[in-house]
Amino acid sequence: MKPGWEMVIGLEVHCELKTATKLFCGCPNMFGDEANTNVCPVCLGLPGSLPVLNQKAVELAMAIGTALNCEILPSTFHRKNYFYPDQAKDYQISQYDEPINVNGHLDLPDGSRVGIERAHMEEDTGKTSHAGSSGRIHGSDYSLVDYNRSGVPLVEIVSAPDMRSSAQARAYAGELRAVLVASGASDGKMEEGSMRVDANVSVRRSVDDPFGTRCEIKNLNSVRSLGRAIEYEADRQIALIEAGEVVVQQTRHWDEDAGRTVTLRSKEDAYDYRYFLEPDLVPLVPDAEWIDAVADTLGMMPAVRRARLVRLLEESGGASESQLDQVATVVDLRLDDLVVSAVAGGVSSGLALARTANEAANDADAARRLDPAAYLALLTMEAAGTVSATQAKAVLADLLVRGGGDPAAMAKAKGFEAMSEDSLASTVAEVVVAHPDEWGRYCEGGEKGDKLAGFFTGLVMKATRGQANGKAVATELQRLRGG
Repeated sequence: MKPGWEMVIGLEVHCELKTATKLFCGCPNMFGDEANTNVCPVCLGLPGSLPVLNQKAVELAMAIGTALNCEILPSTFHRKNYFYPDQAKDYQISQYDEPINVNGHLDLPDGSRVGIERAHMEEDTGKTSHAGSSGRIHGSDYSLVDYNRSGVPLVEIVSAPDMRSSAQARAYAGELRAVLVASGASDGKMEEGSMRVDANVSVRRSVDDPFGTRCEIKNLNSVRSLGRAIEYEADRQIALIEAGEVVVQQTRHWDEDAGRTVTLRSKEDAYDYRYFLEPDLVPLVPDAEWIDAVADTLGMMPAVRRARLVRLLEESGGASESQLDQVATVVDLRLDDLVVSAVAGGVSSGLALARTANEAANDADAARRLDPAAYLALLTMEAAGTVSATQAKAVLADLLVRGGGDPAAMAKAKGFEAMSEDSLASTVAEVVVAHPDEWGRYCEGGEKGDKLAGFFTGLVMKATRGQANGKAVATELQRLRGG
């Protein structure tokens, strides 16, 4: 963004809840089914049909509120009136002035905190598809509506305008997605529309200035798109202001292919929707016992899981920047329990984290099903030098494919066994003799010498087809150098 300006960003995140049925009826909540097969008189709003609130959806909404440090309050449902074909009854049942979750916050990995103004329940709309080159209603040949999604339970999470960069907004979206998945409330699959993000963006020259006129950006279906759209919109608004023009409050569409936002419609205000209390639903008043019962079902949130891995690293001497990145990867893939169980079994935290972040993460689904005892056995073999790092990786790949097994038996079947000290020493000596110039520079020490240690280790590994233990090679090289 241009120097001398500040972004002000707030996000509205819609997440579909992982229920078996819709919010007010018994139709299946299932992605990918044939169009217009999961519908009934209630979700189509036919005369005489009455909504019945889904208890599981309420519990998942409270789980989200608890995970986001919200107050969980008595709430009511309203009819939000609008006339688009994606809602057959021409209104959406939502929560308006009395939402179930308010006044929360989400702490980001960088230590910053973003306020959560509300996280309210509502039903999702149907899906409209426009046939034509643009993919939008303008210029389309015709439009099709699928009402399978209409009535699916949603929670809309509205942040405070606390974010000041696209990077922070992306971090917030990523952390929020991790929280939603960890809470069990949503699968967070942006590619399937389970989580959708709208961004409210404005700009101002100074932190002392009032907020500028905001524009809402729709159609953000990935964290990457979110960052690009925010950057473009901020630059667009700055250019308008510097040209002496006025930013008009409106809803804008993100065009991923063109890399720009375009006007969608003027921004609606609350009065445009003509809210009024839903006459067919009573107020929702969860008692303390129910709220506590829901809270007891929550597991550890991502921030807590990251903290326990960092604590394990610090107990072994500290965490490097690369290891902190590995921690984030492992937690995001929900593989941290593998690391914790391996460390509890006596494996070093560095080895357990590295192997999990770099190899197990290649097939995270299989790794989450892996027997922790088998994983511990393999890493124990590697730590003891029974197998080399290269061999351990090969055995781990088989463990993931097979879903488990005996690492020792698998290593034996592959012909993996530790080299004898005499055999290793002989191989290292042969490599050294074959490269006298490099050996001379290695013996001189310093930064160049240290880099050549990797050179010799690689040659030894190649000569032994990966059987040599890297640590043993390093020890032998140092012994030959006389240090």
